[in-house]
Amino acid sequence: MPAALLLAVLTGCGGGPAESAAPAPRVTSPKELCERLISHWARVVLHGGKQANLDYQAMGLSGGQNQILLDVVAAARTEQKRLGADAAGKLIDSQATVRCTERYRSGTPTGGPWQ
Repeated sequence: MPAALLLAVLTGCGGGPAESAAPAPRVTSPKELCERLISHWARVVLHGGKQANLDYQAMGLSGGQNQILLDVVAAARTEQKRLGADAAGKLIDSQATVRCTERYRSGTPTGGPWQ
């Protein structure tokens, strides 16, 4: 019996170094999430896609984010008429960054996350 125990211990303890664990996933900040949501949905609404008429809650937006979306889409429509689709896309990205940075300047919006 001691030989079997010794064999089990020796085979269980052998082997190379343990595999390293996968790195922890990167956390997306509220500002970055806002930018991505606004940029995505502004393009969908501007291009009149199948999902363009979704309710803001179905889009995963808060009331405050919805207001940003409405403002960005209005500005992008004007820009698209004046300078074309590429200019409208650039405006969407820049306005999403500016407005979401302003909204999340202290980490979370005032009045709660759904404001």
